[in-house]
Amino acid sequence: MGKSDEQPSIHVGTVSNSAIGIGNSNTVTNTNNYAEPSRDPAQEELLLSVRELRADLGRLVANDATVVLDAELVSTEEEIEEEGLATPGRLARLRDALTAAGPGVELLASGAAAVAAVGALLGG
Repeated sequence: MGKSDEQPSIHVGTVSNSAIGIGNSNTVTNTNNYAEPSRDPAQEELLLSVRELRADLGRLVANDATVVLDAELVSTEEEIEEEGLATPGRLARLRDALTAAGPGVELLASGAAAVAAVGALLGG
């Protein structure tokens, strides 16, 4: 058989979670819908209160404690967004930052909500 008589060949390696079509006029439909699992409602509540408290912190006079608190709020928000939950270590650091920021933060509705959400997740 000469080169002109050879059939074209295709080699496909490992394919996962995908759809492929080979040839002319193909239609490919991938029915694998990988929706992210929903987060724990307690984590969602914490995420909401973290966001609200970050917005409210701008209403307070900044000091070292509120700067640290803001950094912990940012880290907590990122962890929940990326991992789906705030770990116990993150929650403990956030609780410590909330305590260090003082009663001014707890007087804010969002501060009280954050304290309550952290307490619920840490079990106390």
